[in-house]
This record gives sequence, structure tokens and C-alpha cells, in this order.
Amino acid sequence: MKRREFLTAGAAGLAMAASRNYAAEFADRPPLRVGLIGCGWYGKVDLFRLIQIAPVEVVSVCDVDRKLLEECANLCAQRQVSKKKPQMFTDYRKMLAPKELDLVLIGTPDHWHALPMIEAARAGCDIYVQKPISVDVVEGQAMVAAARKYKRVVQVGTQRRSTPHLVEARDIVQQGKLGTIGHVEVFSYGGGRPLILKPSPVPETLDWDFWVGPAPYMDYAPEIQRSWRSFMAYGNGTIGDMGIHMLDMVRWFMNLGWPKRISSFGGIRALKGGANDIADDQTAMFEYDDLTVVWKHRRFGSRPDPDYDWGAILYGTQGTLKAGVFAYDFIPAGKNEPKIHRDVTYELEQYPEDKTEPRLERHTAPAVRYQLKDLLNNMQTRGRPVADIEEGHISSACCILANISMKLGRTLTWDAQKQMVVADEEANRLLRRPYRKPWIHPEVNNV
Repeated sequence: MKRREFLTAGAAGLAMAASRNYAAEFADRPPLRVGLIGCGWYGKVDLFRLIQIAPVEVVSVCDVDRKLLEECANLCAQRQVSKKKPQMFTDYRKMLAPKELDLVLIGTPDHWHALPMIEAARAGCDIYVQKPISVDVVEGQAMVAAARKYKRVVQVGTQRRSTPHLVEARDIVQQGKLGTIGHVEVFSYGGGRPLILKPSPVPETLDWDFWVGPAPYMDYAPEIQRSWRSFMAYGNGTIGDMGIHMLDMVRWFMNLGWPKRISSFGGIRALKGGANDIADDQTAMFEYDDLTVVWKHRRFGSRPDPDYDWGAILYGTQGTLKAGVFAYDFIPAGKNEPKIHRDVTYELEQYPEDKTEPRLERHTAPAVRYQLKDLLNNMQTRGRPVADIEEGHISSACCILANISMKLGRTLTWDAQKQMVVADEEANRLLRRPYRKPWIHPEVNNV
């Protein structure tokens, strides 16, 4: 079945297995042995969507926070068919050492994506890793090298590529209905506040030194652990959190690779007084041949379009396409041509757990399932999934390069073949950030 046919089949394409509503193509497969590294919010979201669609046995879970670890293990025992409680680890290296897992999911904070992913590849596991794949460009290069060296299937959690209404929106672009697309806007508005830290003793259940790992050290505060995306030490700012999704979507819509030039400016303009150091206002430009993709985020003030606070607008000679997580709108240039509107797909009746799972973004649950289905199918064929690690690297690195441009205050010219900035030694030094000892930065030649 072609990917397009598979996604649009929806509920009609699902079959009842003996005790689970597994997708038909997975119901008769032998269970996969699965491990999870990172038992927080999205680690559990990904894992529990996987349990919904295919026969798997979660045999191990890992987190440096033993409270999160125990909660996740107990939930796994409730959710999986065997009702077995998985083994619990606080060190991902010990979890991977037996080399007994078929699939590893990585849902850690961004600064802990690269090392576990590379170790999982060495252990012979296929991998689902959350976005952005890395906090510096060289990490991403090493992750791609590891996937290829160990012949691993690696899917990235940029699930806009598996969102049913956005798959349909991509068809509109691919069919040429927008004509020549000369400009794209990608954006995120809202969601910001100054973050006041309240230092406190490290909980007995948390290994804070391991949590910080290779990243710059900050004294423990509960707000850092909960809101690590607000600190450049542990993430890539709003562009690396929200921007990567929509930039990746646009690249997928239009079959775009690496941009030739990246420029960015911004900073903390309005939300001052907090400990968080990510920009509350940022503009970035990604220049391709005959096309500029412009990213804009503002974490304060109102949104220009009340229906789209996070998404993309593609402007073409024959029409305009607005696309976001909740809907898309195609507005043809011709007055007599009908507009097209599609809303997000929900699957609450097929998967009733979605109705009650804490913190689950119900509108994204189907996309996560389809992203995982694509991974499982490619694990069978040993093909490249829709969000292959190399695609994830390009989208992640673009966001990181935009942050470097903003930091340096100048445009970067990117050499995609050499994987470096042209004639800019200072910028190239920033492609690899220092690791805190004893952790060693991964390199392409040493994975």
C-alpha cells in the first residue's frame, strides 16, 4: 500500500486483533522488544502510541529521575498486553549493553539525544528519536554517520510528515496547484513568560549531575527540569522547539534540501527579568534558489491570524496555502475556484486512551501513530522512513545555524557538501559546542 493510501484510509484501514485495536499490517507480527530512554512527557506519548498500534513488549525503561522512571514502568505494566513491568535503568548505557532490544525510543531533553542515539545504533537497535535531533551541528552529523555505519532505521519525531490533513496539503503543493511558490512564512506566536528560578535541594530521586550530562552546568531548580526548553544550555530556543516542525514540514512539502544562506536576528525584547535566556522575538531567513523561507516567532502579543498561531503560509502565483497542526486552507487565486479547508483528524473512538491520558495533545496523537507506523514498516523493509535521520539533521541544523547567525550578527553561507560555513572560522567553531567532562563529544569518524 502506498503511503498516501495508507494515511487516508483512516479508521477503515484498522482491524481488530485478539485483544488490541492493532493496525492490520502489524497484528500478526511477532512482538518487538522495545526500550525507552527518557520517561518524561513526550517519551511516554511516543511509547504509549506505539503500544496502541503494534504488538510490542516494553522490556526496559531508563531515566535519571527515579520518580518518573517508576511512574512510567507502572504505566507500561498497565498498558501492555503482557502486563509485565519493564526493567528500570538510570544509565542508558547499562540498558543498551545486553543488545537485546529491537527498537529504542529516545524522549530525553535535547542535550541528551545524540549520545544515547549513537549508543543505541551501536547496540543494533532501530531508533525513534525526538526532534531536534541535536543541540549542535556536529552532533547531528555524527548521528547520521552512526545510522548509516550500523545500518539502522532511524525515524525522527517531526510528525507533521505523518499528519493526515497535512499529507493532503502536501498533495496540493506537489500537484502544482499553487503555481510558482516564491515566498514562505513559517511562524509561532505566544507561549512566553519570564521564568523565575527558585533554587532548592536536588530531590533524592534525581541524579542531577547525570541529567545535566555533557551540557553546561546549572544549579538545580525545579523550573529548569520542567522548563528546560527555556534555556539554551539544554535546547535550541523556540526556533529549535517549534520552528523545526514547521520548517521541516515546508521542506517536505516542497522537496527542499539545505538552504544556501541563513541569517537571523532577535533576542529578549519584551519578556525581561527572568532566568530564561531564549529569544522571545526572532526572525530567520533560509535562502534557496528563487525562494526565501522566513521564520518568525514572537512569544508575546497577539497573532496576526487568529486561526493560525503556529504553522506556515506558502505564497504561489496560483494560490496560497495556510497549514498548521489543526487545519489547512487552500485559497486559489482564481475567483471561480473553490477554497479547500480541512481540519485535523482525531481518533478518540478508535483509541479511547487518548481521551484520558494526562498532557496528551489529542490532535497530535494520530500523527504520532502514523509516524510510528511508517517506522515499523521500514524496519521490515530496511528502507528510509519519511522522517529519516538525515532529514531530521537538515531541519535541526538549519535552526541551530539560525541561532549561530543571530549570535554572530551576520549571514552564514552554508556548504552542504563540506558540512561547514563558508569562509567563517568563528561560525565553524560554533558547530561543535564544548562537552562537560567526562562526556566526550561524538565525531563523524568515531561513532
